Amino acid sequence: MEKTQDYVVCSLELHLFFARIMKEHSFFLKVGFLPPNEDLAGQGERLMRNFEHLLSRAIALSNHVVCQNVLDSGEIVTEFTDLAERQTQRLSGTFIDRRLTARAMQLKGRDCGTDWSAPPMLTRQIQQLNRDGLQFLQRLIAFKEGLLQRIGSCNLFTSNYPLLIEHILREARLYRAHLLRLEGMEDGNKQELRDSELFWNQIMMEHALFIRGLLDPSEDTLIQSADNFAAEYKRLLAASSAANDRIMHSKNALALTEKFRDFKRAGVDGIEKCQIRSIILPLLADHVLREANHYIRLLES
Repeated sequence: MEKTQDYVVCSLELHLFFARIMKEHSFFLKVGFLPPNEDLAGQGERLMRNFEHLLSRAIALSNHVVCQNVLDSGEIVTEFTDLAERQTQRLSGTFIDRRLTARAMQLKGRDCGTDWSAPPMLTRQIQQLNRDGLQFLQRLIAFKEGLLQRIGSCNLFTSNYPLLIEHILREARLYRAHLLRLEGMEDGNKQELRDSELFWNQIMMEHALFIRGLLDPSEDTLIQSADNFAAEYKRLLAASSAANDRIMHSKNALALTEKFRDFKRAGVDGIEKCQIRSIILPLLADHVLREANHYIRLLES
């Protein structure tokens, strides 16, 4: 791919994954506030709508442009996403634009091994999309940072763990870093690839910790499984941190994340069917499954 074509495709694939993730972060923050913090809930909803709009624009530009393997990876939507959104909207009372999921499911990709030329108009549209995305991210990052400061000083209660807010803040900063790199047309290097593996291993470890903490105390078997995944990722993080560029642990990370993906998939199915006792919203369960699918694709590539 030429640089301009790479810029277009990578930008759209980034937005299809991360804009959805950010709109859901905003939703999870919104529904975690109590009545005294209706103003913060309102900010969360406005941020959610910003990223819905960004995602809608990305979907409109992506047909026959993004790579088919990305659409097939399960990182954009899964077989559970539509029902998860329907159930979560009913349970939370917050409208979720499910048309975005239907449109994403209808996208057609292309074989990225074939020649393709990005029209100049599309390139300009992508540049504007990236710039708008950066503006929305600045607002979301500032919002999350402000919440952490208030929680840390015992001036705010939310049902979201402080670690969860730190977790989603790191993901927003990663999204921003990718967009800044794309706009600067800078090439990634081996160190960045290695750091990406460390980043996602930590994300997966924290997913396991959150799942453990949100399951009902009676779910002994599932809690133990989540605990085991957290411990395995912790060991992998320690080994990866000590590795140099020639000694990577990608095969171990891939095998572990495939197992964790299967655990998460069974979890979404069980939560949607009301077979698992927890305080995990169906959309949160699907959200962490999509992130595992995304990491698996990165490891496989």
